[in-house]
Amino acid sequence: MKVFNRAKNRLLTRILTLVVSISVVLIMSGSSACASNSIPTYSGIPAVQINKNIPSFAKKEIISESYETYGELDKLGRCTQATACIGTDLMPTEKRGSIGMVKPTGWNQNKYPGIVDSEPPYLYNRCHLIGFQLTGENANEKNLITGTRYFNIDGMLPYENIVADYVKNTGNHVLYRVTPYYEKDNLLCSGVQIEALSVEDSGKGVSFNVFCYNVQPGVLINYKDGSNKLDENYVVEAVERKQSAVEETKSEKTKSNTQTSYVANKNTKKFHYASCGSVNDMKEKNKLYYDGSRDDLVKQGYTPCKRCNP
Repeated sequence: MKVFNRAKNRLLTRILTLVVSISVVLIMSGSSACASNSIPTYSGIPAVQINKNIPSFAKKEIISESYETYGELDKLGRCTQATACIGTDLMPTEKRGSIGMVKPTGWNQNKYPGIVDSEPPYLYNRCHLIGFQLTGENANEKNLITGTRYFNIDGMLPYENIVADYVKNTGNHVLYRVTPYYEKDNLLCSGVQIEALSVEDSGKGVSFNVFCYNVQPGVLINYKDGSNKLDENYVVEAVERKQSAVEETKSEKTKSNTQTSYVANKNTKKFHYASCGSVNDMKEKNKLYYDGSRDDLVKQGYTPCKRCNP
C-alpha cells in the first residue's frame, strides 16, 4: 500500500524538489530563520525554541498531500535538508531493517560506560533526519547523520513523537522539515533545526521550530571529524549528580502519592500541571480535570508532559 501511495505522489515530489533544493542552498549559507549566530550556546538543555517557536514554511509549501524529499549530499558527503508532508500513508507498515551499512560523515565511534545511557553505551547513533516512524525511510544515506545518543533520544525523538501521535490520532498531515547545521567544513553537524506545522488545522495541532544540539554530556567532541574523548571534569560532577538523583527519587516517590491537580488530554493521553502552557492549547472537549495522585494517572494510561514534567 505504501509503495502505491509513493508512486502516486512521485509527480508531486518532482515538482517540489526544485523548491527544496533552492531552500537548502539558502539555509546552508545561513539565510534561514535559524542562522547559526541566532542559536544560543548549549546550556544543558537538549533543544531550544528559535524564531519564537514559529516555523518558516512558505505558503506554497503548505499542502495537504503526502510527499517526502531528501536533499543531495554536499561536496563533503554531508546530509543536507529533508522535508516531508507526513500523512498516515507515508508511515511504515513493516519493522525497521538494518542501517549498519551506512557510514555518515563524522562517524568516529566509541563506548562510554556510565556516561551514555544505552547498552552497549555507544556514543553515536545513525540518526534519521526524518524519523523512521514518520516516513518509513530506512537505510537512506541522504536521511542519516551521525548524532550522539543524547541528541537522538533527548533532542529529536520527543518532537518526532509529537508529530507521529498527532498524525495517527487525527489522520491529518504535518509539514515537517529538518536541516542539519555544520560549522564550516566540519563533518559532524552541530545540531539540527526541526520545523513542523499541522496542515489541515493551520498549526493548531502541531507548530514548532526548535534546534536540537548534537552533544553528549560527559564527552568532548571534535566536530571537524567526530573524534571524541571523556570529559574528566564531568565524571566528578556525575558522582555528585547521582547522589542528588537518589534524593530526588525519594522525593518523587512521596510526590507520586500526593493529591495534586492535573489536566489530562483525552486525545493525546498526556497529563499536565494545571499551570502548564500546553493546557491553554488544548480543546476544552479534550480536557480531563483530575485531582489525585500522579501514579493513578499513569496507571490509567496517561504519560507526563515533557514540558512541565508533572
